Amino acid sequence: MNETADRIKLEPSWKARIGDYLQREDMQSLSAFLRERGTNGARIFPPGPQIFAALDATPFDAVKVVILGQDPYHGFGQAHGLCFSVQPGTTVPPSLDNIYKELQRDLGIARPDHGCLTHWAAQGVLLLNAVLTVEEGRAGAHQGKGWEGFTDRIVETLNRGREHLVFMLWGSYAQAKGKVIDPRRHLVLKAPHPSPLSAHRGFIGCGHFSAANRYLAQHGMQPIDWSLPPRSRLAASTS
Repeated sequence: MNETADRIKLEPSWKARIGDYLQREDMQSLSAFLRERGTNGARIFPPGPQIFAALDATPFDAVKVVILGQDPYHGFGQAHGLCFSVQPGTTVPPSLDNIYKELQRDLGIARPDHGCLTHWAAQGVLLLNAVLTVEEGRAGAHQGKGWEGFTDRIVETLNRGREHLVFMLWGSYAQAKGKVIDPRRHLVLKAPHPSPLSAHRGFIGCGHFSAANRYLAQHGMQPIDWSLPPRSRLAASTS
């Protein structure tokens, strides 16, 4: 991130809108922090090429729905740059399992046999964590290091530059981050976090997935197919 703007590896539509933010002094400090932690032996997730995977998978003009997470999973082999998603073959984490439970309750979609959400991202669901890196076994290790401002800029850019998006804000952290969203331009859906600690206080039963599809259809957009292909077909499509 301390390279010149034209060398930053960021999906072109996002680079054109937020690439300059990476040149800020606080982002230079974040880059130095990540290098220092790596030099001192910290294992950082997701791997470097996947840090901006959410933006790579869902270009600016393709975004229909935004789901905001907090920071990546901190177990080995889990995080791959999309919030709530894990790589195929990895055990489905509890929060994602509750998301699947609500999908089944809301839309009758059977629980998939994996936790990889790339099928959603490809349809326009931006799966954005507020903090884009973490260290193995240390949840929240990179909070307050600069990522929050960068992802705030992403949310602000979507709020200003697009219309009729659906923002799913699960839990107080996401809801605070979503304060810049104009509910007159976009649909803002709020519920408790799908964590086992809070999912049964209103996440289960929130109906966000059907509500999102109704709103998209009302505004002339193709609804999201929230079902996920089986792991066997997912592996075949990514090989």
